[in-house]
Amino acid sequence: MPFPAAARSHRYRFHGAWALAAPPDAVYARLEAVDGYSRWWPQIREVRRAGATSGTVRVRSFLPYDLTVAVRSTRHDPEARVLEIAMTGDLEGWARWTVLPHGPAACTARYEQDVEARKPLLRRLALPARPLFVANHAWMMRAGRRGLRALLAGGGPGI
Repeated sequence: MPFPAAARSHRYRFHGAWALAAPPDAVYARLEAVDGYSRWWPQIREVRRAGATSGTVRVRSFLPYDLTVAVRSTRHDPEARVLEIAMTGDLEGWARWTVLPHGPAACTARYEQDVEARKPLLRRLALPARPLFVANHAWMMRAGRRGLRALLAGGGPGI
């Protein structure tokens, strides 16, 4: 999805890779179970389904603001272990999980996100606060990785 030149300061591309000591299919199953995210990922405050492939997610990380996005599944591929969503609302764009196997009991969960900030506060503060927004996202992703690892190791809440 291309973004116009005026939106570049509001655009964010994130990516990360979580090395996990768990079977790839188990990791995919946890990532696929979006209703359970708020049980292991503290910054995912609420997930509300609107249908089989859509819903609303409310997120709040370290900085004192919530982001609310409507999400719609655009790719659900258990064989390739890929999950992708389109997002609208406070953020507009897409996010994708790809689970890459490293043998039968280990994998990497790769996360990619390409979004434009639509929330007025984020747009007003785009230039001066961009480093804080990026750090806020990184903090959220570290907490998610810890939560998923604990869940997969049996030390976190069940889904």
